[in-house]
Amino acid sequence: MLSILREAAPRLTRDFFTCRHICRTSLTNHSSTRLLGYKASLPSGAELLSRTQISSAIGKPSRILDFGRESKAKYFPETSEKSVAYWLLGSAASVFGIVVFGGLTRLTESGLSITEWRPVTGSLPPRDASDWDAEFTKYRSSPEFKLLNPRMTLEEFRSIYYMEWAHRLWGRFVGMSFLLPAAYFIARRKVSAPMAGKIVGIAGLIGCQGFLGWWMVKSGLKDDLFAPGSHPRVSQYRLTAHLGTAFLCYTAMLWNGLSILREHKLLADPQAATKLLERLKSPELRVFRRSVGALAVLVFVTAMSGGLVAGLDAGLIYNEFPYMGTGLTPPKSELFSDFYSHTPDKSDIWWRNALENPSLVQLDHRILATTTFTSVVSLWAYTKMSPTLRTMLPAACKKGMHGVVGFVGLQIALGISTLLYLVPLPLASAHQAGSLALLSSVIILGGRTWVPRRAARIVQRQLGRARVPAKALT
Repeated sequence: MLSILREAAPRLTRDFFTCRHICRTSLTNHSSTRLLGYKASLPSGAELLSRTQISSAIGKPSRILDFGRESKAKYFPETSEKSVAYWLLGSAASVFGIVVFGGLTRLTESGLSITEWRPVTGSLPPRDASDWDAEFTKYRSSPEFKLLNPRMTLEEFRSIYYMEWAHRLWGRFVGMSFLLPAAYFIARRKVSAPMAGKIVGIAGLIGCQGFLGWWMVKSGLKDDLFAPGSHPRVSQYRLTAHLGTAFLCYTAMLWNGLSILREHKLLADPQAATKLLERLKSPELRVFRRSVGALAVLVFVTAMSGGLVAGLDAGLIYNEFPYMGTGLTPPKSELFSDFYSHTPDKSDIWWRNALENPSLVQLDHRILATTTFTSVVSLWAYTKMSPTLRTMLPAACKKGMHGVVGFVGLQIALGISTLLYLVPLPLASAHQAGSLALLSSVIILGGRTWVPRRAARIVQRQLGRARVPAKALT
């Protein structure tokens, strides 16, 4: 028995302690080598890889990481396919639509008509009279029915029920139309490794959005979450969180879809792409690039302040512009009222009024909107008056800047009209859609202005590969 074990020991040692990955890599890179007992044909003059060299290579973590990167690069392609970009842009369009429809659901006060959250069984509406009676009975126990709609009939209930049901069904469609193609594209290796991670992140945002939607609705179904006897409404904090997540999902889909298309456009002509990228990297455009980034953040924050206005129905007061009562701002005692403070020492009076006082919330939204409009016009004037920008800025960036100016002008007009006419349904819905359209125009401008670092590296690698055969021919 001992003799059998002695004979088997060398073979077992080789089988258990041989790095298969190094063997495969060595066979791929060389015609022949001998690696810990494995034989292959080497070109003449090639040296054997000694055990000491293998040990030193394995002992360096950087070498091991390189092996992992190489394996990852083999699994995913270098660039994502165009079909992925079109799917992302289609998903962004669907999210744009559900954001607008969600605004309509809120404006028609339909959002609290369904008092339960059933992700699977709730996909179907009530089928017969008994089902409708059961749903109506649940709604009659809600604060909204008791305080706002005590005389609502079953037919009137059906109209608001279908609005909320359609909104939830659309949300399910957004989730399924994203998750299933995402799994297909990743499994079929049609996306790059970084893009696969981004797609998984967007999928997580969509799932989070569903939970936030119910969390928001739930806040309007309990009396203890709003002042007793007041108009039943959802929490403005939860409404803004729900709206903000939708904006983030939309922005991520739009940005990544446009990035893939831009990569393909740059790789179609690497030499022209190199010239364009060097132009965008120039220090003369640094201020413009950073200004576009700051503008995107400003537009997003302004839209979120609009969510607070909607949650507090702050658009139904001070329906005039630019004045608010007898002056440009309401009295300080009204803006920073002790009524909204919840602590004896009044230490929370500043932030609670900024987030819960309709007067100050509307004033904040006016200030942010005016700042956004002024910033866009100033940046546009900078591109026109600066001789350097007139020369260095690409034509696509100039066109994008013109688009931003157009959308911000339209959005200001819609906002003022919505305020003056006491928040009518068509204008209010258009104003909400305009905020997302304005953000889209800034993102598109950023896609034309900011330097795509990963695409730039791929372009350089392609140029390097093209130079190697040229040197070989010479």
